[in-house]
Amino acid sequence: MSGLSVDAVKAGETRESVLVDDLKRTRIVQYAGASGDFNPLHTDERFAVEAAGYPGVFAHGMLTMGMTGRVLTDWVGTEALLRYGVRFKAQVWPGDTLTATATVESVEDTPAGPVAHFTLRTVNQHGAEVVTGTATARLEP
Repeated sequence: MSGLSVDAVKAGETRESVLVDDLKRTRIVQYAGASGDFNPLHTDERFAVEAAGYPGVFAHGMLTMGMTGRVLTDWVGTEALLRYGVRFKAQVWPGDTLTATATVESVEDTPAGPVAHFTLRTVNQHGAEVVTGTATARLEP
């Protein structure tokens, strides 16, 4: 992908993507292995319930952040992404379905070329926000 043209992006435009339907514990454990984050809150049901007082294990925040980023990279490409940050709003549990929305807040001409500023929002199947964020991507002139 050579990049998204500045003429192809307008303020107010949105893209929505279902990131995962029925998140499996297997995927959470796979992420633990890939990331090296073996915190028992994410991998050990007994620890999460008995020692920490949670209803069960839950997804790593960075797994949710990574999945959320897909709505943006599927739109603008990975090479165009200049900045991406999120705020974790709620835990993501096995069984959750996550849907992300990226919205173009503005398009700006900068000395380095045009950029688009985005807001991001990921919700679970109940409509509760689990992640919010912002991003900036380079556009082709």
